[in-house]
Amino acid sequence: MPRPHGFQYEQRADGTVVITHGTRTATTLRGPRAEQFLAEAGSGDGQLVMARWTGNYKRGNERVSRGHPRNAS
Repeated sequence: MPRPHGFQYEQRADGTVVITHGTRTATTLRGPRAEQFLAEAGSGDGQLVMARWTGNYKRGNERVSRGHPRNAS
């Protein structure tokens, strides 16, 4: 499975953290959740942490769903 890429985050003056993927806003974190995210992002793989916090990561079922009749074309 490829590693997540394309995520960026911006910490604003009011403590809000905005996570973007490409040019789109993926999520906005405030308060204790923003602080917890910043602690995790500083200590690990930032791209993987952002993918996990936004819920925008591979779930492992993509290969199985490719063979489903609904997806056959």
